[in-house]
Amino acid sequence: MTLAATLRLALQALVRNKIRSLLTMLGIVIGVAAVIVTVAIGAGARASVQNSINSLGSNLIVVQPGSVTQSGARSGFGGASTLTPDDGLAIAKLPGVASVSPQVTIRTQVVAGENNWQTTVTGVAPTYTFIRSWPLAAGRFFGESDLAGSAKVAVLGATVVQQLFPDGQSPVGATIMVKGAPFTVIGTLAPLGQSGMGQDQDDTVIVPYTSAMERLTGLTTVNALLVSAANSSEIDAVQQSLTALLEQRHRITPSQPDDFQVRNLQSIAQAASQTGAVMEFLLAGVAAVSLIVGGIGIMNIMMVSVTERTREIGLRMAVGAHAKTILSQFLTESIALSTIGGLAGVCIGALATILVASIAHWPTTIPAQWVVASVLFASMVGIFFGYYPAQKASRLNPIDALRFE
Repeated sequence: MTLAATLRLALQALVRNKIRSLLTMLGIVIGVAAVIVTVAIGAGARASVQNSINSLGSNLIVVQPGSVTQSGARSGFGGASTLTPDDGLAIAKLPGVASVSPQVTIRTQVVAGENNWQTTVTGVAPTYTFIRSWPLAAGRFFGESDLAGSAKVAVLGATVVQQLFPDGQSPVGATIMVKGAPFTVIGTLAPLGQSGMGQDQDDTVIVPYTSAMERLTGLTTVNALLVSAANSSEIDAVQQSLTALLEQRHRITPSQPDDFQVRNLQSIAQAASQTGAVMEFLLAGVAAVSLIVGGIGIMNIMMVSVTERTREIGLRMAVGAHAKTILSQFLTESIALSTIGGLAGVCIGALATILVASIAHWPTTIPAQWVVASVLFASMVGIFFGYYPAQKASRLNPIDALRFE
């Protein structure tokens, strides 16, 4: 018999017992649908975390003040006020460094007309939007001339715009008061949303760091240095070279602890990705148990089918059907059951994923490789659990089969 004829006979046998076939496929359908939904949620969560980390910057390395010890008391990280803009200028000359921006951060009240809002005012360099991969929504960002002149100009985040200008008018050109100093709004930033830690990234006012230091803090040191490596492969090398440079500039001997700390987001991104992958495979493994249960159901039904069709098998053998033909027919029925169930499970799983995303507002992503893997695994389940009943059918004695009641 040809493959087409075998497949046709298998489908006819399944159609003759519609309800039983549907119930048999149900285990496979539930298993595949569960795999699709759990993997989609896991992959979506991992992608969301990755996007949150990527939104923090382009190949970002963060240098922050470290700890100092005075009279035996250790201040903890952030206690050392030793980072300066000159450190950032020196780091910018290192090979593999794309951009550097000092960062000065203060929390204060901002006033515009009759409206006021407490927010974070961040002093940075003109390279900040490149480092953070943060586009503008309107207006312009300040340039080197604004930085050199400590210009009183500001760029507003989306949340601050909503709070200070609730009537929807454009804030560009307006004047806001920051700690009693008037700043002219020259642009607004595109919304970024919450960070991976749940912080509203749009609740900020961006000013030149020179203006923040001279007019707002009165300090000569900065809270952090944001360093962008030219590409991700150079992050480790840049981190090592800037550490050595800062140790030299701050006159730190090998026996002394560094008065700064250097962090990059690669380790966080890798940890998040690995955690997401583990959870994704764990959820898929739990869901795959349903496929095994469905396969056992297929074996059970195929054994019943062999018993019910014993006389049919004997008749076919009596008129010349080979054992191989009987084996292929029952095995094809088993594979058809599991494959059709797998395809139905993919469709139901996709619909369930869309439903979960719309109701729970969870990020979901259905990886194509998991769709293919689910259907293939379902087919393999059909082969594995269908082989024994098919083999049993092929080994029946034609005379005994014809006598079977």
